Amino acid sequence: MAGKKLTCLDCGQLNRVPEEKLAAGPKCGTCGAPLMSGKAVEVDAATLAKAAQNDDVPLVADFWAPWCGPCRMMAPEFSRAAQTLQGRARLVKLNTEEHQAAGMKYGIRGIPTMVEFAGGREVKRQSGAMREPQIVSWIGV
Repeated sequence: MAGKKLTCLDCGQLNRVPEEKLAAGPKCGTCGAPLMSGKAVEVDAATLAKAAQNDDVPLVADFWAPWCGPCRMMAPEFSRAAQTLQGRARLVKLNTEEHQAAGMKYGIRGIPTMVEFAGGREVKRQSGAMREPQIVSWIGV
């Protein structure tokens, strides 16, 4: 069966979605959670690692912390970018305060930092707060 692999960000189950249905609000076959919700989803380190390794659509992670002013300033912009890119990319957020080992694993030296994953590997990264049009342009899908 052809399609794009997507990891459910709620239960971690791997799903296969026909490419033409990516923008139509696909749901996880196990738990029913949206797979391409158009929202920036908070994830833990294990879910990020699984999605980064397995997903067939671009996955962009925002590494942030609640005490970081630029991170808080960028949060609504990142959410708007997730809505703009619905069906083309998935945007997730990882709190480096709660998941410090993940920050070290991915070599995060400053926050906010966005990292794009495709094909199981990191393809690019950008540090510093950005506005929604800049985020969408940087992702480029």
